[in-house]
Amino acid sequence: MPLRALSDPDHLPALDRRFALDRPAIGLGPGDPPPRILLLYGSLRERSYSRLCVEEAARLLRFFGAETRIFDPATLPLPDQVAGDDHPAVHELRELSLWSEGHVWCSPERHGQITGIMKLQIDHLPLSMGGMRPTQGRTLAVMQVSAGSQSFNSVNTLRVLGRWMRMVTIPNQSSVAKAFEEFDDAGRMKPSSYYDRIVDVMEELVRFTVLLRPHATQLVDRYSERKAAGVPIDPASDLSSIATVPHRPR
Repeated sequence: MPLRALSDPDHLPALDRRFALDRPAIGLGPGDPPPRILLLYGSLRERSYSRLCVEEAARLLRFFGAETRIFDPATLPLPDQVAGDDHPAVHELRELSLWSEGHVWCSPERHGQITGIMKLQIDHLPLSMGGMRPTQGRTLAVMQVSAGSQSFNSVNTLRVLGRWMRMVTIPNQSSVAKAFEEFDDAGRMKPSSYYDRIVDVMEELVRFTVLLRPHATQLVDRYSERKAAGVPIDPASDLSSIATVPHRPR
């Protein structure tokens, strides 16, 4: 199965719980069921810092009341390598995206850009699939890790991709410089301003996901898609036409 198990899911040694809201989205929208977040990372190394960052993000999302799934891209084929994309890992990735309400994407920066592994996963997510849209309207948080000084090339590219995939990318983002210095031998992130930023980003992602939850369908309703599907507007249920109809003075 291309799902990655999360070790110590409730252990947050770098988090100062005196300042942490366990339900940051209260009052912004319906909190039940828990927000469903899919997390993708961009390296197959045994000690992958993008994966370690994603795992820290997943633990924080759980703390904030979300349900998480981490996709393991190790068995994912290249695009068009398998006829009709008929591969178990491709099916799993697409089903996970359909299940999700939001995504977290974290890529290493390699040669000044996101990795091929990161792009491979996004390339396997179609804009439309059998009348369903695996990414449209979902929230997105972007992160990157770097071996050297802090950079924002990868997160900038991930933002472009998120917009292309018709996702709502949140304002905040995380870029971890010299990532090899930020984790202990057990693969847990040390307390730092980089960790605090990941907390900020996950807190914001939960807020935006809950905030948009009641409005997601309306926000991505498109004229061109209604026209292509041959679905005319029903005047009896079209609130926009009701709101703009001229009112006669009494």
